[in-house]
Amino acid sequence: MEREKSEQENKLKHHRVLAAKALEADLKKRSVQLEHDITILRTKNEAELTMFKTKCQQDIKDYKQYLTALDHLKSSIQSSYTHLPEAVAFTIHHHAKHLLNQLWDAKEVDQKMHHEMQLINFMTTVHEESRRYLEGTSSNPLPEKTLNLIQSKPLNSE
Repeated sequence: MEREKSEQENKLKHHRVLAAKALEADLKKRSVQLEHDITILRTKNEAELTMFKTKCQQDIKDYKQYLTALDHLKSSIQSSYTHLPEAVAFTIHHHAKHLLNQLWDAKEVDQKMHHEMQLINFMTTVHEESRRYLEGTSSNPLPEKTLNLIQSKPLNSE
């Protein structure tokens, strides 16, 4: 009986040792897998962050180009309509900048497209009116179509 008990204890100890070794091996395997998964996630996140930073840098570059275009727009107005008060040219420029900011802040693609079309329409109207006035094909001393667009779309509206 003592012998059987001793054998059972030895078997139990042996099973415990085997179970501990199996558990240790499983934990090492899981640890390696977790390290691998973490490395993959880290690499993926770094790649996504790099792509996001690149996109943001491109967005900033694009925005600066738009602002430069708006400055040219203001200069075009000032050179075409030399008799206009400077405040009118600044108002036109400010409105164009507001349209640009609405475009930039839009979250949905359809909103972006809508605001982009408004900006393009506004800038095209300003350029066309300036060109016609300089060419002498317009006798209107004011960029009335441009001013009407501003009046029809006040800054506080969406």
